[in-house]
Amino acid sequence: MNHQEAPALEIRAVSHAFGPRRALDDVSLTVPAGRFVALLGPNGAGKTTLFSLATRLYSTREGAVRIFGRDIATSPSAALAELGVVFQNRTLDLDLTVNQNLAYHGALHGLSGRPLKARISALLHLVSLADRLNEKVRTLSGGQARRVEIARALIHRPRLLLLDEATVGLDLASRAAIVDIVRRLVAEEGLAVLWATHIFDEVRPEDDIYVLDKGRIIAHGTAGEVAGGHLAPVRPKEETPVPEGATASLEAAFRAMTAARAEDAA
Repeated sequence: MNHQEAPALEIRAVSHAFGPRRALDDVSLTVPAGRFVALLGPNGAGKTTLFSLATRLYSTREGAVRIFGRDIATSPSAALAELGVVFQNRTLDLDLTVNQNLAYHGALHGLSGRPLKARISALLHLVSLADRLNEKVRTLSGGQARRVEIARALIHRPRLLLLDEATVGLDLASRAAIVDIVRRLVAEEGLAVLWATHIFDEVRPEDDIYVLDKGRIIAHGTAGEVAGGHLAPVRPKEETPVPEGATASLEAAFRAMTAARAEDAA
């Protein structure tokens, strides 16, 4: 396979269980190179489990995960070298400065000296935190700390970025700033992004989305198509309450799909 032409991320028929509980069931999705793709689902849908498999925190037992054509099970180093990750839980060292956090992560990727210093400077300008270089992370706001985590994920110049609920718990202005940074990276640098969220207004109508519920992909298409009901695989019964204008609302379409699945399982 030509790795330059392969999708940035290809997940095929992946399943995963924790004892008797099946967290993921035959999940497949694709993130094309240079595209923003949203993974939409409520808390507990399986998004974080899927990210743990895609980053090799968990071993893939059923199915396959490929990053630019490289299977993470058979070529983990080459595959993961193309990957940057921002996890849902905060992972910065609060007692180190911004610079120390980034320098440590850069060193793990073999960077040092002037190239590392220049990369840190460029990334902090990108996330509008150049003036916080020598401040301890614990002095930053939640939104600022999240932007440092994005800079850290990009320090080794990956071509694919995974973000798991990157804006959870942040105020509206911080959320908007982070979404804007990520979208500019896609538009201006050709970065591929898988953006996992349960916040509907972070998704644009033209975005390619996958809807994950109870460990299964229940819809796929552009957000506009899914919001219009064109690709919903199950439809709610007439008595299922949904907001007015549901065909024009991604949130309403999502609620309708998941409500119908809940009724079918009952």
